[in-house]
Amino acid sequence: MALGVDAPGRAQIGQKTLRTDRWWLAPLRIGVILAFFVVYATVRIFMNKWYWDDAHHYLTPLYSPCISDSCVPGSSHLGTWFGDFPRWLPLSLITFAVLAGFRGTCYYYRKAGYRSLFFAPSACAVPEPHKKYTGESKFPLVLLNAHRYFFYGALIFALINIYDAVLAFHGKDGGIGMGLGTIIILINLVMLSAYTLSCHACRHIVGGKLKNFSKHPMRYRYWTFVSKLNGRHGQYAMISLVTVILTDAYIMSVSAGWITDLRIFN
Repeated sequence: MALGVDAPGRAQIGQKTLRTDRWWLAPLRIGVILAFFVVYATVRIFMNKWYWDDAHHYLTPLYSPCISDSCVPGSSHLGTWFGDFPRWLPLSLITFAVLAGFRGTCYYYRKAGYRSLFFAPSACAVPEPHKKYTGESKFPLVLLNAHRYFFYGALIFALINIYDAVLAFHGKDGGIGMGLGTIIILINLVMLSAYTLSCHACRHIVGGKLKNFSKHPMRYRYWTFVSKLNGRHGQYAMISLVTVILTDAYIMSVSAGWITDLRIFN
């Protein structure tokens, strides 16, 4: 028996959609950004080089924290917890696993992925090509419910990014300095923090399971703040992807010697 728009009793319309606007532009744009980030991040984590600039203490977020003996000297801010990695194993394996898990299970990215990559559906009033839908109650989509647990890991990495940003204020002879790279790292830190704190899981943690907000004024205040951020969660999600790429590309260029960091003061 036909299901969905072809189910018995539904109006049988030959056109795929009657929308006349450019409804395909939004999912296409988001799909291109998502695909580019996946390809870029995959290439970068397997390069295992050009992630640390010792002169200015710039560490790319894609490799933070670097906790293996294989990391270049100076880049292991938190020490080395593991021995040498094989050359084929990414140094940022743990970082990639946690943050990819957090973004991959994110409610916004799930929506963006369904619409832009799987066309389920690609837009409102546009039927999807799939004949069967089982929701997120069966394997492997049921694993997406682990998002709340990945949030705790992402929160730890957010604190590590703050520490990296502080170390980026490195000047000559161990003093305080600031360069263009420092500003780029700070902008990325703000966007990553906004994305993490605006998460639906964060909103539930600070304000969930309460019957009466009046008895919990501090949690209500936090919940109100997170709720305001949550309204722009999708924007922070996409902007933070771009800032991560720009930050990594800049640090890679400085580390490889392709460009020189523009110093504001040393």
